[in-house]
Amino acid sequence: MTLANIPPAPELPGARHLHSGKVRDLYEVTEGPHVGKLLMVASDRLSIFDFVLETTIPDKGEILTRTSLWWFEQLADLVPNHIISTDVPAEVRGRAVICERLDMFPVECVARGYLTGSGLLDYRATGEVCGVALPTGLEDGSRLPTPIFTPATKADLGDHDENVSFDAIVTTVGADTANALRDLTLQVYGRAEQIARSRGIILADTKFEFGVSAASPQIVLADEVLTPDSSRYWPADDWQPGRTQPSYDKQIVRNWALSPESGWDRSSGEAPPPLPPEVIERTRSRYVEAYELLTGERF
Repeated sequence: MTLANIPPAPELPGARHLHSGKVRDLYEVTEGPHVGKLLMVASDRLSIFDFVLETTIPDKGEILTRTSLWWFEQLADLVPNHIISTDVPAEVRGRAVICERLDMFPVECVARGYLTGSGLLDYRATGEVCGVALPTGLEDGSRLPTPIFTPATKADLGDHDENVSFDAIVTTVGADTANALRDLTLQVYGRAEQIARSRGIILADTKFEFGVSAASPQIVLADEVLTPDSSRYWPADDWQPGRTQPSYDKQIVRNWALSPESGWDRSSGEAPPPLPPEVIERTRSRYVEAYELLTGERF
């Protein structure tokens, strides 16, 4: 199924469905002490190559939610977040949060400490990433001299986010806000990169989303934060520039889908076939491993 063909969100007591994305379902709370707030539910859905797969990854939604909650605590002294409560309907307990309504900035705030992915493609073409000039001779997986802010525009469902320059963000949100978003992004990335490194994990890059509430102009960190879905995590012991790095994310699924074993023709426009059990279990294990290494907690 394509990203525009996401399964219907389940009905939940005391909540009204508003919107569904690739992974999350968003509701408005209609009963109890948090009426009017948002209920954000992380599903077990997985998307690759602009398709939401029919196969789900068991426990993925709970892992993402617990990872975000742990990181929000680590970052609380740097930036406020949108979390109000984890007292949610029993049907989604463990994988949902109640959060503030925010006016979200139309910017994907990306920080990169290492060169890979779309940043590597831009660098190979121009020697720059989002207008930031980089030294010559960098390879896939190279550590950058200093982390850089490489924003992207938020794409519609099913489309790709587009890397843009800092000047484009200034035009979109104004100079003061653009500077504040850049500074916060790099500050949060710096804290998170140090924490992850101390646990044997490289945080290569990550994406943040920020907003403001009607009650205050203070910028708030929202959505998911520093999960394996929004970040590239690599085992520090296996890091070797010049090649694709092993990672704690859905790369296992991408690799399988593109392999002859899957029998999938990406150019056909049809969705990938259902995942075999061993790919499901290996993917789940990587998400669990990342959570346990980062937090020191058992899942």
